[in-house]
Amino acid sequence: MQKMEAIYLEATVREKEEVGKSSALRHKGFVPCVVYGESKKTLALKIERGRLLKFMHAHHGGENIVITLKVSSPEHKKVDEKPVIIKEIQTHPVHDEILHVDFNEISLTKRIVVKVPIHSVGEPVGVKQDGGTLEHVLWEIDVECLPTQIPEKLTVDVASMKIGDFVQVKDLTVPEGSTIKHELEAIVFSVVAPLKEEVAPEAAGTAEAASSTEPEVIKKEKKPVEGEEEEAKPVAAKPAKPETKEK
Repeated sequence: MQKMEAIYLEATVREKEEVGKSSALRHKGFVPCVVYGESKKTLALKIERGRLLKFMHAHHGGENIVITLKVSSPEHKKVDEKPVIIKEIQTHPVHDEILHVDFNEISLTKRIVVKVPIHSVGEPVGVKQDGGTLEHVLWEIDVECLPTQIPEKLTVDVASMKIGDFVQVKDLTVPEGSTIKHELEAIVFSVVAPLKEEVAPEAAGTAEAASSTEPEVIKKEKKPVEGEEEEAKPVAAKPAKPETKEK
């Protein structure tokens, strides 16, 4: 196997008065960082923002790569080298500015578990010919390997997949020396049939249309036609006058 090329990033130990003063460090152009060791011992560092951004751009965010931190200490006037991987990057929720970086110190001879992204290659037959949809269900899996053998990504050729086909974690191929630490039955990709539009029954649709478009019938009083006798209308009887007796 080809020897891994060392990737360096310079950092400086924070002075005592700088610990817990993250906002002040950011105003001075630094990004506060922490290195977590295997014995849970932490080391507070700072990295120049410009240097960190340049590093992230050159190494695609720095994910899943072994970084050699060149840590300088103004107090002891020496530089230590620490192999680390990025554990977490905290960013501003609005400006997407890097606020803080956590590193994990590692041993190059001890296996670790990392998350490896999964990519697809090709267009499935079920999509191209039958109008189906490729669903990407699982975007990354846990893989155990040496830090020097971390896969950049896992690639799956989906070109031959038809409607109803799926790829599970157990179908993935990982580099030699790596072990999948994920649920093997989990689905990674699947090709599903196109959605069918539901059409209402014709009879129900016709009846509904007829009821909604039928004009309302308004009955009008019939007018007499000239030359015809008007139909006699019943006359209300007048109340009878009371009889009067002669005196």
